[in-house]
Amino acid sequence: MIYKYDIEESYANIIDKVYLGVLDYLKLDDIFDFEISFVSEEDIQEVNRDNRGIDKVTDVLSFPYLEPKFPFVRDEYKNDVDPFTGNIVLGDIIICAKRMMEQAVEYGHSNERECAFLTTHGLLHLFGFDHIEDSDRVVMRKAEDAILNKLGILREE
Repeated sequence: MIYKYDIEESYANIIDKVYLGVLDYLKLDDIFDFEISFVSEEDIQEVNRDNRGIDKVTDVLSFPYLEPKFPFVRDEYKNDVDPFTGNIVLGDIIICAKRMMEQAVEYGHSNERECAFLTTHGLLHLFGFDHIEDSDRVVMRKAEDAILNKLGILREE
């Protein structure tokens, strides 16, 4: 289940689509819960400062609750299950709505495409992807591109 906060319906539909695309890419069933919120610049800066020690506005932050291992075996996450939904709790994603819209203009594509990219990026972090090392960045970017391309959410040329 996806818990969405302060998100318009058009973006909510994109988030749903991206989530299913990420699951398809990772060959996983829909057995997860996560929260995703759109927040202000001030709010994301505060979260970034308080949790990462970086006192700057950013576009997206992810807070994974677990460290998934692949192949993914549900039974290994018995302590990470929401008792109400029965789903494994992945974590939280926070997107700065204003930064998302500014980047859409900067990169020359729609707000919806930027929302899809940031959601994909955030979800991959929840599933254990990272981009600290160059080699990890290449793997993560390849996954982002594959997911968005398969969904038909392409970069506008």
